[in-house]
Amino acid sequence: MKIISQTLSRDELKGLAGNFFGDLIKAVVDVEKELIAVDAELHSDLEALLLENGSKQKDLWGINFYPEKEGDQWLEFDSMINIRPGQGNRSRGVEDREIQKKILDIVKQRIKA
Repeated sequence: MKIISQTLSRDELKGLAGNFFGDLIKAVVDVEKELIAVDAELHSDLEALLLENGSKQKDLWGINFYPEKEGDQWLEFDSMINIRPGQGNRSRGVEDREIQKKILDIVKQRIKA
Protein backbone atom coordinates (compact mmCIF):
# COMPACT_ATOMS: atom_id res chain seq x y z
CA MET A 1 0.00 0.00 0.00
CA LYS A 2 1.20 3.46 -0.84
CA ILE A 3 0.02 7.02 -0.22
CA ILE A 4 0.64 9.32 -3.17
CA SER A 5 1.38 12.78 -1.82
CA GLN A 6 3.48 13.97 -4.76
CA THR A 7 2.98 12.46 -8.22
CA LEU A 8 2.99 9.03 -9.79
CA SER A 9 3.34 8.36 -13.49
CA ARG A 10 0.70 6.41 -15.35
CA ASP A 11 3.40 3.82 -16.17
CA GLU A 12 4.18 3.40 -12.46
CA LEU A 13 0.47 2.96 -11.84
CA LYS A 14 0.32 0.31 -14.58
CA GLY A 15 3.12 -1.52 -12.80
CA LEU A 16 1.00 -1.76 -9.66
CA ALA A 17 -1.92 -3.34 -11.51
CA GLY A 18 -0.33 -6.78 -11.50
CA ASN A 19 -0.05 -6.86 -7.72
CA PHE A 20 -3.70 -7.83 -7.16
CA PHE A 21 -6.12 -7.71 -10.09
CA GLY A 22 -4.14 -7.42 -13.33
CA ASP A 23 -6.06 -4.60 -15.02
CA LEU A 24 -7.51 -2.81 -11.98
CA ILE A 25 -6.02 -0.79 -9.13
CA LYS A 26 -8.15 0.09 -6.14
CA ALA A 27 -7.61 3.55 -4.69
CA VAL A 28 -8.99 5.82 -2.00
CA VAL A 29 -8.89 9.60 -2.36
CA ASP A 30 -8.79 12.05 0.54
CA VAL A 31 -10.59 15.06 -0.95
CA GLU A 32 -9.50 17.36 1.89
CA LYS A 33 -5.78 16.50 2.10
CA GLU A 34 -5.59 15.79 -1.65
CA LEU A 35 -3.94 12.39 -1.21
CA ILE A 36 -4.48 9.08 -2.98
CA ALA A 37 -3.80 5.69 -1.42
CA VAL A 38 -3.26 2.84 -3.89
CA ASP A 39 -2.24 -0.79 -4.17
CA ALA A 40 -4.34 -2.98 -1.88
CA GLU A 41 -6.79 -5.83 -2.26
CA LEU A 42 -9.58 -3.90 -0.52
CA HIS A 43 -10.62 -0.25 -0.51
CA SER A 44 -11.12 -0.63 3.24
CA ASP A 45 -7.40 -1.39 3.70
CA LEU A 46 -6.50 1.84 1.89
CA GLU A 47 -9.13 3.69 3.90
CA ALA A 48 -7.56 2.38 7.13
CA LEU A 49 -4.09 3.47 5.99
CA LEU A 50 -5.30 7.02 5.37
CA LEU A 51 -7.19 7.11 8.67
CA GLU A 52 -4.01 6.00 10.48
CA ASN A 53 -2.26 8.93 8.80
CA GLY A 54 -4.73 11.57 9.98
CA SER A 55 -7.45 11.56 7.33
CA LYS A 56 -11.11 11.91 8.29
CA GLN A 57 -13.68 9.32 7.25
CA LYS A 58 -16.01 11.89 5.66
CA ASP A 59 -13.23 12.92 3.23
CA LEU A 60 -12.39 9.43 1.90
CA TRP A 61 -13.85 8.07 -1.33
CA GLY A 62 -13.12 4.80 -3.11
CA ILE A 63 -12.35 4.63 -6.82
CA ASN A 64 -10.80 2.18 -9.27
CA PHE A 65 -8.16 2.85 -11.90
CA TYR A 66 -7.95 0.91 -15.17
CA PRO A 67 -4.53 2.16 -16.36
CA GLU A 68 -4.72 0.47 -19.76
CA LYS A 69 -7.91 2.34 -20.66
CA GLU A 70 -8.26 5.94 -21.82
CA GLY A 71 -10.67 8.84 -21.33
CA ASP A 72 -13.64 8.34 -19.02
CA GLN A 73 -13.01 4.58 -19.05
CA TRP A 74 -9.85 4.68 -16.94
CA LEU A 75 -11.43 5.82 -13.65
CA GLU A 76 -14.49 4.34 -11.96
CA PHE A 77 -16.34 5.72 -8.93
CA ASP A 78 -17.18 2.38 -7.29
CA SER A 79 -16.49 1.12 -3.78
CA MET A 80 -18.33 -0.29 -0.80
CA ILE A 81 -16.75 2.43 1.37
CA ASN A 82 -18.76 5.00 -0.58
CA ILE A 83 -22.09 3.80 0.83
CA ARG A 84 -22.83 6.55 3.36
CA PRO A 85 -26.49 7.33 3.84
CA GLY A 86 -25.56 9.79 6.61
CA GLN A 87 -23.66 11.85 4.03
CA GLY A 88 -26.38 11.47 1.41
CA ASN A 89 -24.50 8.85 -0.62
CA ARG A 90 -26.65 5.72 -0.86
CA SER A 91 -24.73 3.80 -3.52
CA ARG A 92 -21.26 2.40 -4.20
CA GLY A 93 -20.72 5.30 -6.59
CA VAL A 94 -19.95 8.90 -5.73
CA GLU A 95 -23.27 10.65 -6.26
CA ASP A 96 -22.24 14.25 -5.46
CA ARG A 97 -20.93 15.94 -8.63
CA GLU A 98 -18.78 18.36 -6.59
CA ILE A 99 -17.02 15.48 -4.85
CA GLN A 100 -16.56 13.74 -8.21
CA LYS A 101 -14.95 16.92 -9.56
CA LYS A 102 -12.62 17.17 -6.54
CA ILE A 103 -11.59 13.54 -7.01
CA LEU A 104 -10.90 14.09 -10.72
CA ASP A 105 -8.87 17.24 -9.98
CA ILE A 106 -6.77 15.40 -7.39
CA VAL A 107 -6.20 12.50 -9.77
CA LYS A 108 -5.07 14.90 -12.51
CA GLN A 109 -2.71 16.55 -10.03
CA ARG A 110 -1.24 13.28 -8.66
CA ILE A 111 -1.24 10.90 -11.66
CA LYS A 112 0.76 12.11 -14.65
CA ALA A 113 0.52 10.67 -18.16
